[in-house]
Amino acid sequence: MKVLVSALEHSANVHLKALRQALSDDIEFIGIFDKTLGNPLVDLSTLAIMGFVDALKKLPFFLKLSAQMLDLAQEADKILLIDSSGFNLPLAKKLKKRYPDKEIIYYILPQAWAWRRGRIAVINRTVDTIASILPFEKSYYPKESSITYVGHPLFDEIHVFKKQLTSEGTLAFMPGSRKGEITRLMPLFRTLATQLKEKNLTLIIPPHFNEEQIETLYGDISAFTVSKEPYQALYEAEFAFICSGTATLEAALIGTPFVLAYIAKPLDYFIGRRLIKLEHVGLGNIMFSKMCGRRLHEEFLQEAVTVENLYDTYRKMDRKLFFDDALALRDYLKHGSSKTVARLIER
Repeated sequence: MKVLVSALEHSANVHLKALRQALSDDIEFIGIFDKTLGNPLVDLSTLAIMGFVDALKKLPFFLKLSAQMLDLAQEADKILLIDSSGFNLPLAKKLKKRYPDKEIIYYILPQAWAWRRGRIAVINRTVDTIASILPFEKSYYPKESSITYVGHPLFDEIHVFKKQLTSEGTLAFMPGSRKGEITRLMPLFRTLATQLKEKNLTLIIPPHFNEEQIETLYGDISAFTVSKEPYQALYEAEFAFICSGTATLEAALIGTPFVLAYIAKPLDYFIGRRLIKLEHVGLGNIMFSKMCGRRLHEEFLQEAVTVENLYDTYRKMDRKLFFDDALALRDYLKHGSSKTVARLIER
């Protein structure tokens, strides 16, 4: 069976790799995905974008790529779209119009509950199988929708979970995976490190970065021990300083207390605050607030990201409360999603 896959983001491909392991060997991927999974249309390392401005600059490239995907779909038995709603939703509409009988599966849905809720109607109309990784998402869709909660992919990828709080003197720093995130946060993290000399400091770096990229993006990292194993590093840490993103949920599920720090480009932040109607930006906070109406962890954005705020949170956070809440969040999400999605594809 050939499956047309559209997975543009690094995180989407991490989840796709776990899904690949749950699928039978006769499933062949075609389309957009990490090159370790087959022969994709494009090298994803050239696609890294961050924010609204970057996306607009690359619009002609993505329009051409969408046309290529539309033609390639003729060879596919089924279609699997993962995340990246800006690209995948318009593609879904074109695919459904040209190939009305081909099943379209959408895995890791657009956050339509946060902004542009009109996308829910588009998804409901064009997608045959809607695979949600958030338990609360179903309540935003019509009762007759095909949406189903399939579990959360992080449970397929994380294999270390704390049973009690760690207090071993190691602190983890995760300044993100995109170049802009890293270059904006690292000066603050380096300064913060000077106030934490008595601790073991671990800097978590994406595994695909080479030595030249690390030197260019991170600057002087002599105060840190470098790790390219994020889950193990978070598991061993008593506390973490984390850029917004999937990493915040990873830390929460593992059970490591942390503070979120995020600095966006000013224009992206201005646009985002007006389009996205969310009280929180961290995935852990978003889910926990949906679950019980309060936040899980502290967040600092833009000018509020200071060494003083990060240090004070590290010193004063109620870690026992966080850990109990993290256990409740882990129970809320229940289980992994790969086996369930694999069954949806193979049926």
